[in-house]
Amino acid sequence: MATSTIDTSRIQPLNDADPKSGDYVLYWMQQSQRATTNHALEYAVQQANDRGQRLLVAFGLTDDYPEANLRHYAFLLEGLQHTARALADRGMRFVVQRGRPDAVAKRLARRASLVVCDRGYLRHQRRWRRDLARALDRTLVQVESDVVVPVEVVSDKVETAARTIRSKLARHRDEHLAELRTTSLAKDSTNLGVDGDALDLEDVEAALGELSIDRSVPQVGEHFRGGTSQARARLRAFVSERLARYARHRSEPGTDDVSHLSPYLHFGQISPLEVALAVRGTRRGSSQDRDDFLEELIVRRELACNFVRYERHYDSWRGLPEWARKTLTKHEKDDRPHRYTKSELEAAETHDRYWNAAMREMKHTGYMHNHMRMYWGKKILEWCNTPRYAHRITLELNNKYFLDGRDPSSYANVAWVFGRHDRPWPERPVFGKVRSMTAGGLERKCDIDAYVEKVRQLTGQEVPGGDEEA
Repeated sequence: MATSTIDTSRIQPLNDADPKSGDYVLYWMQQSQRATTNHALEYAVQQANDRGQRLLVAFGLTDDYPEANLRHYAFLLEGLQHTARALADRGMRFVVQRGRPDAVAKRLARRASLVVCDRGYLRHQRRWRRDLARALDRTLVQVESDVVVPVEVVSDKVETAARTIRSKLARHRDEHLAELRTTSLAKDSTNLGVDGDALDLEDVEAALGELSIDRSVPQVGEHFRGGTSQARARLRAFVSERLARYARHRSEPGTDDVSHLSPYLHFGQISPLEVALAVRGTRRGSSQDRDDFLEELIVRRELACNFVRYERHYDSWRGLPEWARKTLTKHEKDDRPHRYTKSELEAAETHDRYWNAAMREMKHTGYMHNHMRMYWGKKILEWCNTPRYAHRITLELNNKYFLDGRDPSSYANVAWVFGRHDRPWPERPVFGKVRSMTAGGLERKCDIDAYVEKVRQLTGQEVPGGDEEA
C-alpha cells in the first residue's frame, strides 16, 4: 500500500533551535542521493508546501572524502547528474557546491526557514550532522531513508549476530514495507537564486577535472555507471531474469545471478525499500529465492548499520569480539606457509589462482562476488605476518577498490572475516577459533574454475597462479 506519510520513527530533530523565517526550505542531500523513494526529500517537500515556500536541494562535495578516489567520485557524479535532472523534472532547484558538506549546508541555511537532512551512520557522517546542528540557529531535522526499518527501532545496542537481530527486524518489517508516494512541490523552485558557485554536472569528466582528488585508481568504465536509472535497470533485470536462480546460485561466483546493486545502495542512488518491494511483490522465482534475497538486503545489511551505529571502533582491531582478538593473538606466531606483502597482494601476485582472480575482478570492475569476498578476506588473514596488520590491509584494499567500499556493509564484512557476527569454531593454526576458508572448500562448493574463466574474460588476461591448497 502506497503512502505519502513519513513514519515518525524516521524523523529526529537534531537541535532545539526556534523556527525562523526564510526564503526556502533547505534539504541537505548527502546520503540519499536520489529523487524518489527518499523520505528526507518528501518530508522537505511537505514542509515547504506547508510553509508556502520553495525548496532548495543541496549537496556538499568535498575533495577529501575519507579514502575516496577517482573511481568513487566518477560514480558519485554520474549519479548526481541523474538526480539533478530528476529533481528538475519535479520543479526543484538542485545545487552541488564544493566544500566540507556541513559547511556547505550551513552557508545555504542562512536563508532557510528549516533545514532537513538525511542520515549516515559512519563516524564522519555523524560528525557532519552533529557539527551542523550545533552551528545552526534554526531547526535541523534528520529523516532516515536508507534502511527499511530505522536502526533505533530495531535495537538499542550492538547485535552479536544475524540470529539476534533477525526476529527484532521481523517484528517491524512489514509495517515499514510501504511504498512512498511522491508529493508535488507547490512552488516551482528551479529558478531559485542561490549564493555561491555550483558545480556543473552536465559534463561529468569536466567536473572531475576540477577536483583535487586521488587519481590512482581508474574508473570502471562500462562495468558500472552511476545513477538511479542504472540501478533500476539492474533491479528490473535481476527480478525478471535472475531472481529465479538466486537461492540456487547465490554462492556460485561463476554466474551472475545476483543483483549487483550494492554500489547503488552505498551511494543512496536507489532505496532499499524500493528494492525490497520489487522483490517481495513479484511472482518471479520461488519463495525461497525471495526470502534469501530479502535476508541479505534487510537482515544482513541492517545488521551492518547496527554495527557501525553502536560499535565505536567499527573500523579497527578494537572493534572485533574479545574472543576473536584473543585467539588470533594466541596464534600470531604460527607458521604461515605463504606470506605476502601489501604490494604483492595488491598486484594479485600470489600462488592462489582463485584469490588472484578475485583481486583482479575487484581492481578491474570495482565489484566482487560476495562468496569470493569472504574467501579473499580470509586468505589475507592467513597470509599476513600478524592478524592486526591483516585487518588493516583488508580494510585498505576493500575501501580503495570497491565501489561499495567505505560502507557499513564493508566494515561489517571485513570484521566478519576476523570473527565479528560469527561464533568460535574448532581451533586450527593461524586462525585459532576464527572461521577459515580453503581453496578445497571452494572446489567442493562451487564451480570455481568457471569463476576464474569469467574473470579472464572480464579483464582480457590470463589469471596467474595455480598452486592452490586445500
